[in-house]
Amino acid sequence: MPLRLAVRDIAFFERPVRFARPFRFGAVVINATPQLFVRAEIEVEGKGTFVGAGAELLVPKWFDKRPELSPDDTVAELRRSLMIARELYLSHSCFETAFGLHAARIGAQVESCTKEDIPPLAAAYGPAEIDKAILDALLRGAGVNFFDGMISNIAGLDARLTPDLADDEVARFLAGRRRLGRVAVRHTVGLTDKIEGEGGVADPAENARSQYFKLKLGGDPDADAARLDRIGQELATLPYDHRVTLDANEQYADLTALGQLVDRLGRDHALRALSERLLYIEQPMPRDITWQSPLGSLARHEIIIDEADDSYDAFPMARGLGYRGVSSKSCKGLYKSIVNAVRAAKWSVEGRNYFVTGEDLTCQAGLAVQQDLALGELIGITHAERNGHHYVDGFAETPPAETQAFMVAHPDLYRNDAGTIRLSIHEGDLWMRSLTAPGFATSVHPDWSTLSPLARPTPKILQEHSI
Repeated sequence: MPLRLAVRDIAFFERPVRFARPFRFGAVVINATPQLFVRAEIEVEGKGTFVGAGAELLVPKWFDKRPELSPDDTVAELRRSLMIARELYLSHSCFETAFGLHAARIGAQVESCTKEDIPPLAAAYGPAEIDKAILDALLRGAGVNFFDGMISNIAGLDARLTPDLADDEVARFLAGRRRLGRVAVRHTVGLTDKIEGEGGVADPAENARSQYFKLKLGGDPDADAARLDRIGQELATLPYDHRVTLDANEQYADLTALGQLVDRLGRDHALRALSERLLYIEQPMPRDITWQSPLGSLARHEIIIDEADDSYDAFPMARGLGYRGVSSKSCKGLYKSIVNAVRAAKWSVEGRNYFVTGEDLTCQAGLAVQQDLALGELIGITHAERNGHHYVDGFAETPPAETQAFMVAHPDLYRNDAGTIRLSIHEGDLWMRSLTAPGFATSVHPDWSTLSPLARPTPKILQEHSI
């Protein structure tokens, strides 16, 4: 049964994260960015006060890709989104369910952010991160783990934000969940990553013997086809079968350009082996072009939205345009991921196959990756992009005592590699059996004393975008 809670305090912190190699996706290259940490204190009705935590990178130029904004501008938007959400979540002291708290504030959050020229995807970041910390505290207060708590719908998730669903459809979906215990890692090949030879896509030291690969696209059909040919030749040397996905990060200008790439995949002999292993294409066009462009004949291919998934209405709208799937990322909202999985299951029974995929905005070792893994397991994701281990060296700047605590608490998920604690990938899989402590997929919280308070947006950003 759902428990009710009241939020007593929300605090934000951050820690710098340096990347071990540049990560280029779309038009941006990331070498470093802060990681956000949320600390939420709640009172659970009849049980007392509990503290929960969540974490996520403050990723530049993904939530808002407008060219006139600098990377720092877009990170400032995320910080502002957090602050607006904090005010809304603390504005009432009455008891309500965790999802009820979210549902009552998400509309006001988007409206307030719009007044400051913050787009919906960035607006959702604040509630998404706060919700994770609140749920962690709630589960700790109830003494249950994430999976068992969500099966019993401890958060009170219902269909009030999704009129295309019924409350009992959501409840049945949750009640029918079964643990997977592991997830296959989908290895990302970024636009600046090495392709051939040592350190290339077929090197097991780089790909962790993954059987799934996510290949980034740049938006030029000819250049992308030539690069995919090179990648395909390398993947053909693997001693095991594999599957691939393609991700354009909004770089294809329109349906014409996308159609040119799809045609190349279908007719070029050099791309045939890769094309036969293709599972889906992710977010090919800019989000505004997406909503103006029904896929038409391209709908025969499995194409999904990611950055265009900026509201509870996005997946049904995309379905109407011919899209077959949507990504799950905890930074976009855990409740939205769950109801989208309910939709995919419902629609698939009715006819064509619809699905939710596991994507990654470089979730870092510790809270971020564990909570995202648990969310994916709940909704049945069997393979997921995992960028954090590839582009960041272990726990990066996390203090040794904190990293050691995570490894001791979750020995199946981490290993000590010559003094550096990293994700432990077993023949391409991550094991998640230890994510069963009371709370949201973790028995460890960060060392709050080692974190800096969240930096505030510069006055220039607030002045330019406030009204």
